[in-house]
Amino acid sequence: MTAASILAFAGLCVVLAITPGPDTFLVLRFSLSRPGAGIAASLGSAVGSLAWALAVALGLAALLEQSAEVYRVLKIVGGLYLIYLGVMAFIAGRRNRSGTGIETPVRRTSLHGGFAAGILSTMTNPKVGLFFLAVAPQFVPHDGFTIGNTLLLGAIDALVGSLYLVVVALLAGRAVAWLKRPAVTTWLERVSAGILAALGLGTIALSAES
Repeated sequence: MTAASILAFAGLCVVLAITPGPDTFLVLRFSLSRPGAGIAASLGSAVGSLAWALAVALGLAALLEQSAEVYRVLKIVGGLYLIYLGVMAFIAGRRNRSGTGIETPVRRTSLHGGFAAGILSTMTNPKVGLFFLAVAPQFVPHDGFTIGNTLLLGAIDALVGSLYLVVVALLAGRAVAWLKRPAVTTWLERVSAGILAALGLGTIALSAES
């Protein structure tokens, strides 16, 4: 691939990265309790993106394009996972407050938990696979190195996406003193939980209509 095509693809990845989506809200959610967990979720998302790129390179993701049923099932699974994250976030926010109104310590999310959630969030999002399936042919030359070039595009997308999400996590971490004020924390917990659940419900609803 030429340098121009790589830069063009990287620019496309930047546009997609800064568009708010499930991964962005997931990273924000984990960063509220522990910035490191938000960064771990960012890295997990990058690994998930690489996995999709590998699947496309090997031709496995072509099933999503050929089978509407597979695509619908995977979307529903992803939607259910987002709903689960939203419900758990809401429950955790309720448990972090005692009946006397005194704030209890926020449960720290493990790095492993953040990393795993990032992977699952991306792997259950078929749009990532379809993105590579639709875009890769426009940038990968027919020179016999299809798998290698597709993985290179996947690495670029993973790098751009993870860098943006890490910045989001770090900014949330820098503002942690403000974010952990009782009133602000309660509001953010409810908003982030609601957004994750709404994204999941929207995904399932659209899948049922298609």
